[in-house]
Amino acid sequence: MIDELNERSRAIFSKIVETFFENGEPVGSRTLSRLLPMALSPATVRNVMADLEDLGLLYAPHKSAGRLPTDLGLRLFVDGILELGDLTVDERENIESHCAGAGRAFAEVLGRATEMLSGLTGAAGLVLAPKSEAPVRHVEFVSLAPGKALAIMVLTSGLVENRLIDVPLGLTPSTLTEAANYLNTRLAGRTLGEARAEITRDLEAHRAALDALASRVVASGVAVLSEGGGDPTQIVRGRAKLFDDVEALSDLERLRRMLEQLEHRRGLLRLVDAAQSGEGVHVFIGSQSHWFDLSGCSMIVAPLHRGSRDNGGAPACIGAIGVIGPTRINYGRVIPMVDCTAKAIGRLLE
Repeated sequence: MIDELNERSRAIFSKIVETFFENGEPVGSRTLSRLLPMALSPATVRNVMADLEDLGLLYAPHKSAGRLPTDLGLRLFVDGILELGDLTVDERENIESHCAGAGRAFAEVLGRATEMLSGLTGAAGLVLAPKSEAPVRHVEFVSLAPGKALAIMVLTSGLVENRLIDVPLGLTPSTLTEAANYLNTRLAGRTLGEARAEITRDLEAHRAALDALASRVVASGVAVLSEGGGDPTQIVRGRAKLFDDVEALSDLERLRRMLEQLEHRRGLLRLVDAAQSGEGVHVFIGSQSHWFDLSGCSMIVAPLHRGSRDNGGAPACIGAIGVIGPTRINYGRVIPMVDCTAKAIGRLLE
């Protein structure tokens, strides 16, 4: 539809959207005639605005007010007119440093990245990932203190699960290694859920080639690492930023409903599925999205991929990261930030 607009209609439509991004206020024909790069009378501008309104790209919030872009109008502007800005060197380095994984659990990296996105964009940061059912790549037990050890499980998806477990006092490093070797043998190419019942039966029947202390470590590790199965990972940072532009009680109620949806994880896996289709950043705008109908919000998300594109296979999507903000969010600035963040995290998973 954007390609069908003539130069005059395109200029007026673009200026209305740009003004909306700047201040969120409707703009009238007299003001537009002064802002446009071409000489047009207010009457001519009004006629063009009426045509754009008939196309469903603009609407009048009040009877005698100026015009604002509809969600459809914003969708077409983002897809057909918007020019993306380039990130500065400092911005890229900031994103890379927050997504660095050295010495951090993957969940911590996701939390830092989400908080960073919220701070840079002035919106709420969000990361979603379904509970991974990927096979186990490696298990390790690390002694922390008398009676305590850290169970570390690395999945083939690249995700890492860390859990604190109770172990017998006086445990030697060789016993922890024996327990880890046993689990790595039993779990090779399988999920913990697939192997758990077999491991439990093996321990109960005393068929495992383990001494008593190592058996207790294995049983404790399997039990603790299996906790919380089925719940998707969800991190939201900066919820309060969503209320910065709220001016009416009706807007407040719509936001409350949306946040309630987030808290109850409704549709999260569907959203991740949507982010998996195709490459790059996905933009869900207001009522154009099932998620944000009536909320006055947009979501900008990018898929989190693991696996290299150089091995001939398609990289697997394990979730999505992005931001939620008002429909007048700075798309040109935020889209490159979300894209850069998702790629930085993806490099950790290769």
